[in-house]
Amino acid sequence: MSRIADRCDPGCRAWIAEAIRKVEADANRSADTHLHVFPLPPAWGIDLYLKDESVHPTGSLKHRLARSLFLYGLANGWIREGTVIIEASSGSTAVSEAYFARLLGLPFVAVMPASTSPEKIGLIEFYGGRCHLVDDPSSIYDESRRLAAECGGHFMDQFTYAERATDWRGNNNIAESIFEQMRLERFPEPSWVVVGAGTGGTSATIGRYARYRRFQTRLAVVDPEGSAFFGSYADGDPERTAAGSRIEGIGRPRVEPSFLPTVIDRMIQVPDAASVAAMRWTSRVSGRDVGGSTGTNMWGAAELIAQMRARGERGSVVTLICDGGERYAGTYGSDAWLASQGLDIGPYEAALEAFLKTGEMPVTV
Repeated sequence: MSRIADRCDPGCRAWIAEAIRKVEADANRSADTHLHVFPLPPAWGIDLYLKDESVHPTGSLKHRLARSLFLYGLANGWIREGTVIIEASSGSTAVSEAYFARLLGLPFVAVMPASTSPEKIGLIEFYGGRCHLVDDPSSIYDESRRLAAECGGHFMDQFTYAERATDWRGNNNIAESIFEQMRLERFPEPSWVVVGAGTGGTSATIGRYARYRRFQTRLAVVDPEGSAFFGSYADGDPERTAAGSRIEGIGRPRVEPSFLPTVIDRMIQVPDAASVAAMRWTSRVSGRDVGGSTGTNMWGAAELIAQMRARGERGSVVTLICDGGERYAGTYGSDAWLASQGLDIGPYEAALEAFLKTGEMPVTV
């Protein structure tokens, strides 16, 4: 007779099916995010667009990632009724995952650096999550695994699964959304798309999608000082480590498994003071309150546009509003905090004001 090992559990399958329905219904209720035009002088012949990911239900780009990670975990059978969800995060992913955990009636624990902004901690707790703070940012991975093993929970591990949980060929991912929204613009195929790297999932999705759809759009990844990604990309060392980033949501002390350097055309290392200056400048010029990682994006976009201008090129550049500035009122929005960190944003703010008038960026600031 044949031997049979049967793990079929109709009740569990029914719960997973209902959980997936709830997650997809949430997506169905949310309209796609807006693509705003950033005001540049028309005579330049270059258009800059900001895709506003801050309008997601949880206020950041990470809402897309959290949705994908939950669907991936549910479809794989890793997440079941009562599963404790655990994530290592610097804040925004944890906020979004806490939202989806509450939607499914699951406990959620965020393992985060103790330096995470109080505003993000408050949002995680608002959605019913619990924050487990650690002093050493590099320990969040091991601590997450320990907690998951201790309670029999599931470690979501965004830094490993971000690039594989999202369908990069389409299915309304962020890349497909950008190119569809650009379809009627005067330069519909962007010269550059500019994003940061936290997990590496967003850059992997956009880079793969552009190649898959045969676009000639180039992908620029901006990286804050203190992050390991830029050095690894420059010298080809995947084991590169660094101190870590002060710009929450992007930059890592190690090269994450989801980071895919082979789809990136250029990396730009951005000083932290430049990121904060560009954050404040973007908010003033656009009238939209943006966070620190958006400032990193905008500094990189301004450099690329200045280089396009110098070469006499016309075209379009697209970058992201990753989240809103209200999450950083006590840090990047505070002059006292900047002074405590030894950050002088004045020269960078002056450079950005000059850029808007002349289209030129200094080689060094």
